Amino acid sequence: MRRLLPRSIRARLTAVATLAAALVFTVTSVITLTTAPDNLRGVVQSRVELAVRRVAAEARIGELTPVVHPPARVGLMEVVAADGTVIASSPGFPQGLRLATASPPRSETVETSEREIYRGPDDPHAHYLVMAMTTRTPRGPVTVYGASSLSDVDRALRWIYLLTFLGTPLILVSVAGITWLTVGSALRPVERIRAEMAEITGQDLTRRVPVPETGDEIADLATTTNDTLDRLERSAETQRRFVADASHELRSPISALRAQLEVANAYPEETDWKTTGERALAAADRLTGIIDELLMLARLDAGAVAERRVVDLAQVADHQVRRREGSRVPVLPDLCAAAPVLGSPMQLDRLLTNLLDNAVRHAATRVDLEVSVRGDKVVVTVTDDGEGIPPQDRERVFERFTRLESGRAKDKGGSGLGLPLSREIAMAHGGTLTLTGHAPGARFTAVLPLYGPP
Repeated sequence: MRRLLPRSIRARLTAVATLAAALVFTVTSVITLTTAPDNLRGVVQSRVELAVRRVAAEARIGELTPVVHPPARVGLMEVVAADGTVIASSPGFPQGLRLATASPPRSETVETSEREIYRGPDDPHAHYLVMAMTTRTPRGPVTVYGASSLSDVDRALRWIYLLTFLGTPLILVSVAGITWLTVGSALRPVERIRAEMAEITGQDLTRRVPVPETGDEIADLATTTNDTLDRLERSAETQRRFVADASHELRSPISALRAQLEVANAYPEETDWKTTGERALAAADRLTGIIDELLMLARLDAGAVAERRVVDLAQVADHQVRRREGSRVPVLPDLCAAAPVLGSPMQLDRLLTNLLDNAVRHAATRVDLEVSVRGDKVVVTVTDDGEGIPPQDRERVFERFTRLESGRAKDKGGSGLGLPLSREIAMAHGGTLTLTGHAPGARFTAVLPLYGPP
């Protein structure tokens, strides 16, 4: 079917609509041409037969008069005796006209025929339907003849044939033309959308397709297209900013490392190689951390699903606390017995690592870590007693490479990727990560789905 129809949607819809109309009109025409002649003649035949039977009934009971009055649409009536004598006729029956035939029908039966009857100069060859019925009367058998003109029937059939054989092609042409114009008008916005989309490039995502004011599916398509372009523009802008920020963050430790090595190489006798090596390792560690976080963010952005298994967040939190024994500020745990979630052990460990590193960096005297089960959720809260974060900046800290002035002052080695990565990990596990104020300090709350019954 695809090979038979044209490639253009406009032409295909026009062809389908025209074929459907042709099928409908063909079936309708066949039914009309088959049934209309019989139906029209049947009406005339019923009228004439009723008049003939009524006159025959009058003749049987001896009430027949020389002048019979047929119904208005039965033009001629004649009653003929067995010897051919006309004993009654309708008013104005033409002289010399005889409806009788050489062989009248059998008694009490009705015969029907069509013939040309000459009624005079005004109607020289009128087409009539003639019916005859023989009946017994007190005077002997008589035959009643009735005739009605078929001119109206012939005229109606001529119009039907004319409309069928001339009107049907005209209607099909009209259907094709109207469909062609209507579909073309409906698809005109689509062509404008296509033309605009063809001119939009990756370097210029600010353009948008026109939205027609029709409120139909095409308007919905244009709106959806513009929404998609909005998301693409935001994604491209985020990617460009991400690349620029990543380049900047990577350039700083690389430049510092290069400067240290160049100075050491220029003055080898005056260089403390142990100190230089420690600084180079620290810079390499920072680069490794930034690259690891960038790779994990890239995998999360790409929708990659890490291998998952049941992880006890209470146990992970306990390991995090043990690793931080002897740190600048103590981490005080409040852990439930078990908090199982389904997820990636490495990513969930990185989530807690980033939150605790951030809290320890900003805390004044302590960090509180709580893991609890509330209904069908596992809730992890990390609270520090530092300076806190202003309300207007509480969402900014989750933007990549965003570092507030207070954070830069406390730790010049941060990358601004820890908190954004933590939120991405929480979202990838079907959870959330939010920041709320806490007097004093700040509180981060991660909520993840509980694995198994609460």
